[in-house]
Amino acid sequence: MTLQFQTNQNQVASHVLMGLPKNTMILPTLLSPLGKACSRMDLEAVHEILLKTGYRDDEGKENELSFQEWTQPVQEMLNIKKLGDVAFRDKDFKNAIECYSELVVMMTTVPSATVFARRSFSYLKTEQVELALRDAMQAQVCIPEWPTAFYMQALALSKLGMETDANDMLNDGAAFDAKRQQQQSSWRC
Repeated sequence: MTLQFQTNQNQVASHVLMGLPKNTMILPTLLSPLGKACSRMDLEAVHEILLKTGYRDDEGKENELSFQEWTQPVQEMLNIKKLGDVAFRDKDFKNAIECYSELVVMMTTVPSATVFARRSFSYLKTEQVELALRDAMQAQVCIPEWPTAFYMQALALSKLGMETDANDMLNDGAAFDAKRQQQQSSWRC
C-alpha cells in the first residue's frame, strides 16, 4: 500500500531530478492519527494533535543544560515558551510565531523539535509555507527519526505543490511511526 496525497501525474520526484537513489522502505499499512490528519490536509486535526502531544517528544533526548545555561535567565525562556504555547492553543498563530521565534534565538544549544514543529504549523496557518518547510526540516535535525517532523514537511511540500516529495515525506513519517510503535511494544515485554 502506498500512502499519498492526490497528485499531478506530470511531477517528478526531487531525488530523480538530482540523480539520487530512492530510500526504499516497507510502508506500514496504518498511519498514526497525526499521519492520517496530514494525509487529509486536515489542519484542525493536526493542531489538536500537536496540542495534545505537547513537548513529550522532546523528553529523553539529550537536553541537559550546562551550568552556564542555568545561570542565564531561564525563567524568561519559560515565560516566552508559555506565551507561545497559549497563543498556539488559542490559534493566534501570528503571536505564536513571534514567541517561538524569540525562544529559538534563546535556545541556541538545546533546540526544541516541538517548538520548531509548532512554529512550522503556525507558518502554515499564516500562509508562510517556505518558512513552514524550513522549520519542519529543523525539527528533523533536532530529532532525525521524529515522525512529526516528516509529517509537517509533507504538509508544507503539499502546499507548495510538490506532491511527489510530500508523498515521500508522508511515507517516511509512517515508516518511522511504525518503527517507534514496534520499539514501544518491544519495551513492554
